[in-house]
Amino acid sequence: MKQVILFVAVVILTASGAGLAEPLQLEGSTTVGPIADAFAEYFKSIYPELDITVKKTGSGDGAAALVDGRCDIANMSRFMKEKEFKQAVDKGIFPVAHVVAMDGVCVVVHPSNPVKELTTTQVREIYMGKITNWSQVGGADMPIVVISRDTSSGTYETFHNLVMAKKDMAPAVEYVNSNPQAHARVKTTTGAIGYVGLGFVDRNVRALKIDDVEPTKRTIAGGTYPVARPLYMFTNGYPKLGSLTHKFCTFYLTEKGQELVETKGFVPLTNY
Repeated sequence: MKQVILFVAVVILTASGAGLAEPLQLEGSTTVGPIADAFAEYFKSIYPELDITVKKTGSGDGAAALVDGRCDIANMSRFMKEKEFKQAVDKGIFPVAHVVAMDGVCVVVHPSNPVKELTTTQVREIYMGKITNWSQVGGADMPIVVISRDTSSGTYETFHNLVMAKKDMAPAVEYVNSNPQAHARVKTTTGAIGYVGLGFVDRNVRALKIDDVEPTKRTIAGGTYPVARPLYMFTNGYPKLGSLTHKFCTFYLTEKGQELVETKGFVPLTNY
């Protein structure tokens, strides 16, 4: 039955997409990037002539690009800030949010680290420099190498609000520009701790339980994991019905869209 529904969806999408020729520019979050890439690849498989570009430089850059008219869709792993909305409206741009998936910001360590869980308070104190050795939280006598996303990142914003309670990080914290960089740093550093989106957790890093809750699709979808968040695609106003932008931003509602969201390790909003 699923195969029949998928076939019908593809036929409808293909037929209704006849004549779509406008280019589509997406910019922003490195977290939402894999979902956007997967959607773009699927659309191009149906419409080979389409020109779809996905730039992954951070949520703040996505917001700025939408405000400046440099993209059709701003991928963001956080909601737009009040000042970004004001800048947009001042330029005649009216941002509309489309929630395309759910995600958890996972606190990760090297697979060899014996520590399996931390409290939110312990993670905050590690990032504030109050806890500096793994032995202080039940681990080996080993200095903690603290990795954070850069401050323009939506993942940083979520972590800063939900874990840090908006407190400053210690001067020794090392900042990286993307989820892949944070993943790579923890993967290659025995004493490291970092945080990444759920879709970037694999066998090379281990996600910790936070406040006794493991980050899984179920705990993130149910809101029990303490560092869960929605992922957004922002457009200038609600897209024209039938346009490529509209089809792209609502693709997550389809069965194939859900499948691609799950394939990338995130939590779909739909449940076919």
